[in-house]
Amino acid sequence: MKCLPIEYSSNKRDQCLPKFEEFLTFSDGLSIALTSISILFWTISVLILGIFVSRKDTPVVKANNKNLSFILLVSLSLCFLCVFLFIGRPDDNTCRIRQVVFGIIFSISVSSVLAKTVMVSMAFKTSKPGSPWTKLIGMKVANSVVVMASSIEIIISINWLSSSPPYLEEDTHSYQRKVIIQCNEGSEVGFFAVLGYLFFLAAVSFIVAYLARTLPDRFNEAKHITFSMLVFCSVWITMVPCYLNSKGKNMVAVEVFAILASSAGLLGFIFFPKCYIIFLKPKLNTKSRFHRREIEK
Repeated sequence: MKCLPIEYSSNKRDQCLPKFEEFLTFSDGLSIALTSISILFWTISVLILGIFVSRKDTPVVKANNKNLSFILLVSLSLCFLCVFLFIGRPDDNTCRIRQVVFGIIFSISVSSVLAKTVMVSMAFKTSKPGSPWTKLIGMKVANSVVVMASSIEIIISINWLSSSPPYLEEDTHSYQRKVIIQCNEGSEVGFFAVLGYLFFLAAVSFIVAYLARTLPDRFNEAKHITFSMLVFCSVWITMVPCYLNSKGKNMVAVEVFAILASSAGLLGFIFFPKCYIIFLKPKLNTKSRFHRREIEK
């Protein structure tokens, strides 16, 4: 008698035993570590958001558009929570939404960073009298960048879900005694289009921030954005080959780690220096100090 695909033969070959299911459970040691890190950085991002809201009228918060900072902090906090969509036994619904939700939220984060880099360059140009850039400065430009950049990711995700959406897959052939419960991404083109577009936004942000890194100190957030985008790109470039060469829960763990590492990089390089000034160098967080440093340049 031949055993079913979800069964294996006993050592004595006298009965069929059910194969063990393998997926990244919440009780797994790796899952506990990843969720703990996720909760930690989510808490940090929420605390920083509270700090920025309470000090929204100070120069260090207002520099390079405070509303973009709020959008970026909210989206980063949601990125850390996206980890929970990847842990636990997947089903068809979670398979469909987890990559799409992650891609859209991450696109908002990266497009907010791109808007910040654009605002850095534009803000510097408006310091020149009669500059035509003066008419373009403001929230309209920032909102347009965020909306347009994230809308493209939404369109890519909708096309992916409508053509060949992800689905639950049970791999019964890779191992003799266990079944790998995993999400099949459906169209590989759609999956890598989502990741590729995020990488494109990050690359554009890195280039613009790198070109703007020599601006006066008042606009030196470009330096922090440059490092954050460098970390972001490095993490995801490293993640792709590791992801393709992994199976089951290891594949999920690789993607979760990439989400946490890149999100933490954005949070740390962009906002930790500002928190340092707010708490440890409050004398630098004054309007007169900013103007004096700009005049000295």
